[in-house]
Amino acid sequence: MNYVSHYESPIGGMTMTSDGESLTGLMFDGETYFEEVLGSEAVQDGRETELLPVFQQTIKWLDTYFQGSVPDFTPKLVITGSPFRKRVCQIMLTIPYGHTMSYGQIAEIIAAERGIKKMAAQAVGGAVGHNPISLIIPCHRVVGSDGSLTGYGGGIEKKSALLELERSGSLG
Repeated sequence: MNYVSHYESPIGGMTMTSDGESLTGLMFDGETYFEEVLGSEAVQDGRETELLPVFQQTIKWLDTYFQGSVPDFTPKLVITGSPFRKRVCQIMLTIPYGHTMSYGQIAEIIAAERGIKKMAAQAVGGAVGHNPISLIIPCHRVVGSDGSLTGYGGGIEKKSALLELERSGSLG
């Protein structure tokens, strides 16, 4: 069963999904691939007084993050998708708060791990674009090889705002 709850961030509504134990999705409402993460059997977490513990933890993480601080914990996550997508998500989890990594750099890491000369940055871009757990798995920290802000399912404006928050500690 897929449970759903909502969070209102300073830059737009977000939807959280859970299998009841772990966070399986976190996306800005209307984000690219939103329906794919939401699933067809989603059940609204209707408990008004007490949300699932993983949703409580995720809200605490998001509140800390949007206050301009680095959360010192991560809710329990389940990363879905192909082994390649999961590996890209694992690499994104290593990008420190306030820093960025290019699609090409991620491709180089995976190519080295696989013992091949080259991996297409576009393949990495596709995997980054399908990241089911925005912010916590920081796909907003992945940029073009020249540092340009490219491709963010929540919109370039949100990506820019998130990177600014991490640089300055506030949202503009």
